[in-house]
Amino acid sequence: MTRRTVVGCLSAAVTTSLLRAQREPPRGEWKPRLGVLGPYTPANVEFAKAQGFTNMILDGSPQSTLDAATLTDAKVEQIKATLARAPMHVSAFQVTQNHIEPDAEKRQKENAYFVKAIELAGKLGVPYIGTASGKDSAKPFQQQVDEIVRVYNEKYFRACESNHVRILWEPWPEGPNLATSPVGFEALFKGFGNSPYVGLQYDPSHLVRQFMDPIQTARDFADRIYDVHLKDTEILWPVLRAGGINPVNDASWWRYRIPGMGSISWRDFFSVLQDTGYSGAMSVEQEDPLYGADNNPGPDFSNDFKEGFIMAKRYLWQYVPSAGTV
Repeated sequence: MTRRTVVGCLSAAVTTSLLRAQREPPRGEWKPRLGVLGPYTPANVEFAKAQGFTNMILDGSPQSTLDAATLTDAKVEQIKATLARAPMHVSAFQVTQNHIEPDAEKRQKENAYFVKAIELAGKLGVPYIGTASGKDSAKPFQQQVDEIVRVYNEKYFRACESNHVRILWEPWPEGPNLATSPVGFEALFKGFGNSPYVGLQYDPSHLVRQFMDPIQTARDFADRIYDVHLKDTEILWPVLRAGGINPVNDASWWRYRIPGMGSISWRDFFSVLQDTGYSGAMSVEQEDPLYGADNNPGPDFSNDFKEGFIMAKRYLWQYVPSAGTV
């Protein structure tokens, strides 16, 4: 065993120990941070603060307001100052990329940008990056898992270690993603073993529209959940019964809603998080078409889009009345 191996093992052990300490059952009142997801702008930070939110998940994709390839150090310092004045905690960047893109040139660009995003997260003190696992449908499932493990180890984990960042998978089915279900979670976590640099950014809405149990899945993988999206899914049963899950007329039989307007039992979901010692952030992801999600040009939140966050917070308050308290 080399000196580098020993140091790496010790570093991973320390990181794992610190993360495990964060998962101890809560003492007294449950006080997770409540937040919103969206682009970084001073106006969006001010809105979140004014409404009593204390966390944000920020878009860190290429060409976003937090484009890691173009932000100067001076701009990074301005962003840090804006967040500090609020004060506003940022639990994660959202950076969806295909980490095992089949085209070699495209993959190189994807991997290089993601490393820059990890470094930017380190500069801003952001602990997590939410993403998709990566996917190459031309390859067998296990071969894809093995390739994801290889790429992360070779391309990302050194940057994760030096910047204190963990990569989290959101179970988004349309993305370049294997981490969309318990089957995918199990295979990926088995492949990565006890790596302290991967986990879940749990969004129960994606499980609902795949007809999986978001509550039991949260309980089964509770020790892997480090960040949470709060979004509901409404199943339009008359449309589904008439056309099935693959309707010939392409009718939409489900839609995203703000929490409380879909079919998720939020009481049961929060009970699982509280019972299993989750103390991280929970951020509303506003994709509800009835609250301006289809008409929010951004990057500043539009007024009807803001209303969705406000209505979501009113509903959530009954289950986590101390949410939003630092």
